[in-house]
Amino acid sequence: MNEHVTTTAGRAAAGSTRTLLTCGVIAGPLYIVVVVLQMLTRDGFDITRHPASMLSNGDQGWIQIANFAVSGLLFMACAIGLHRVLGPAAGRGGVWGPRLIGVFGAGMVAAAFFSADPVDGFPPGTPVGPPTTISWHGMAHFLVAGAAFLALIAACFVFARRFAGAGRRGWAVFSTVTGALFLGAWLTIFALPGNRAANATFAVAIALVLVWTSLLAARPSRCRPGTR
Repeated sequence: MNEHVTTTAGRAAAGSTRTLLTCGVIAGPLYIVVVVLQMLTRDGFDITRHPASMLSNGDQGWIQIANFAVSGLLFMACAIGLHRVLGPAAGRGGVWGPRLIGVFGAGMVAAAFFSADPVDGFPPGTPVGPPTTISWHGMAHFLVAGAAFLALIAACFVFARRFAGAGRRGWAVFSTVTGALFLGAWLTIFALPGNRAANATFAVAIALVLVWTSLLAARPSRCRPGTR
């Protein structure tokens, strides 16, 4: 009887963990698809001039606000799933990697509450060029986005080290390159404000790191030595 109860509980726990990880698999593609659809349909939006966070403004801004909130919650669920699969037994990478992804998800949720300011002609009617002032919620958005980006960059390097220790050289390289490209693209938009190529590169870097996170959630056991 006890063995049956234990087995049933174990199956339930495994099922809930798979569900949490599936949230992570869905999160990245969902965010990307919703942003791309808005890029194609929102008047005046140009990804080479406006970051995706600008989509939170205007009559249809609720779509991007919901995108931030839902995707962020999915990433937070993914972090719980990753912690269950890895946890302390996987070393620091198993503890801090999931935590950092959880911080990233929380940052996305916070970005839904603190909208970025309109800028450079978007939404239509906004003066062209950089803003002359910044609102409190615009500053809050900048801060939470910065914390979220730093957490996800750190997660890339934490997992890269864990993959290397597990003998997963390809994933170690993939994680390192993803983190480095994302960091480089992020710094470039500060070094070259308003540069269209830099803005487009940053958008691509965000898509890449979100895909990396979703692929990680698809099979986190890769972080364990001897797994295939």
